[in-house]
Amino acid sequence: MLDFSVSIYKELLTALQSAKYHFITFEDYCRGNIPAGKWIILRHDVDDKKLNSLAFAEIQNEMGIKGSYYFRMVPESFDPEVISDVFDLGHEIGYHYEDMDFAKGDRSKAVKLFEKHLQQLRDIVPIHTICMHGSPKSAYDNKDVWKDYNYRDFEIIGEPYFDIDFNAVFYITDTGRMWDGFKVSVRDKVKTEINWPVYHTTKDVIKAIQDGNFPDKVMMNFHPQRWNENFAVWFKELMVQKAKNEVKRIIVKSKK
Repeated sequence: MLDFSVSIYKELLTALQSAKYHFITFEDYCRGNIPAGKWIILRHDVDDKKLNSLAFAEIQNEMGIKGSYYFRMVPESFDPEVISDVFDLGHEIGYHYEDMDFAKGDRSKAVKLFEKHLQQLRDIVPIHTICMHGSPKSAYDNKDVWKDYNYRDFEIIGEPYFDIDFNAVFYITDTGRMWDGFKVSVRDKVKTEINWPVYHTTKDVIKAIQDGNFPDKVMMNFHPQRWNENFAVWFKELMVQKAKNEVKRIIVKSKK
């Protein structure tokens, strides 16, 4: 079974269910609606191929699972019909903001764009949480808009990079099309003092879950455009991501 295929994605969800993880949204976490025992937030950054995200939402709905989906304001992601469909399947919708990029680093322009884009999303579905888009090639960190402004002034209750204690919650992301992609990640990183476990493949993650070695409190971040069942599409995504990772390695090295 190929890694980053829809088949292994379903196997991952099944392993989590079998291990008795509760599935909560980021909004649930922010509101304190956290169950006893093991729980996981399935976060999805809808960067591209929005129909892949809809497919994920449908799979989760069929399995009685809910997640959080963050949409960008670009054609590859923003689609009122897809957003409505994902919401109607029982999932949380959030804004995957990149307004510092749009405003070329001007925070006053960025916050105005943020307000405009947030309202566009709220005209479709309720929005209570946001999550930055970490464009690796951009000169701007989208979180920097909050150096001068406060997202809570826009009735936003949470942003993962500010509002989760990652010493208490394990963060794992498929950035770089691997689960240890923090090695080449420019911005999809979190601060933690905990020596959390490291996994490379989805099979590694599944085995840890089945063996009872996976952390109990987790935010797991997916980029659904990376997960494909069609081999031609899967292989193309693999090759593109390998090229991107080489660029990111150069950027990370230059920053050091």
